[in-house]
Amino acid sequence: MKLAVLGASGWIGSHITSEALTRGHQVNVLVRDAGKVTQDNVTVTEFDLTKDDIANAAAGSDAVIVAIGGRALGNHEIVANSAQQLLRALAGTGIRILWVGGAGSLEVAPGVTLISSPDFPAEYKDEARAQGEALEVFRASAADTAWTFVSPAAVIYPGDSEGPYRVGGDSFFTDSNGESKISVTDYAKAMLDEAQSAAHLNQRISIAY
Repeated sequence: MKLAVLGASGWIGSHITSEALTRGHQVNVLVRDAGKVTQDNVTVTEFDLTKDDIANAAAGSDAVIVAIGGRALGNHEIVANSAQQLLRALAGTGIRILWVGGAGSLEVAPGVTLISSPDFPAEYKDEARAQGEALEVFRASAADTAWTFVSPAAVIYPGDSEGPYRVGGDSFFTDSNGESKISVTDYAKAMLDEAQSAAHLNQRISIAY
């Protein structure tokens, strides 16, 4: 496959890029600063989402994997705005969007989201709200751009593969110890599995052990 990765110099984006390369895919990394790219065997395209044309930068790709957020600069509005921009810009191209989402919008009970839980960490609420807003943008879109919003578990952490993961939908789920977790390596594997299978078009999935 030919994949473009937007946000490839970030923590999750770099793991996704490495996993894609391991599987033999052609990867075009879209980054503002080419000097931050550490992987070999990738095509590097300097790209600024606020100024450049994603359809042109990702031309020829089967999918664009998007790993962006507003935590670093506190500009959380960029998340939903970028989702809207990408849906419009990629309409008619046949390029799918695979979106690195958040866990806050998962439902712990019908109509009750994880972010609304009393013990949800306050320092992550703005980020979680932004990802929830992006999900609503995808769901409300009338564009013909195919998408998949991939929510990680409540805890995503550094580490190697720990074995099989499970794929859920909108409902929050935990392992046998009552924990919702996934290593970044296994999250990247799940993202590439979805990129290859296109099994969940135009829906949100969740990944956890």
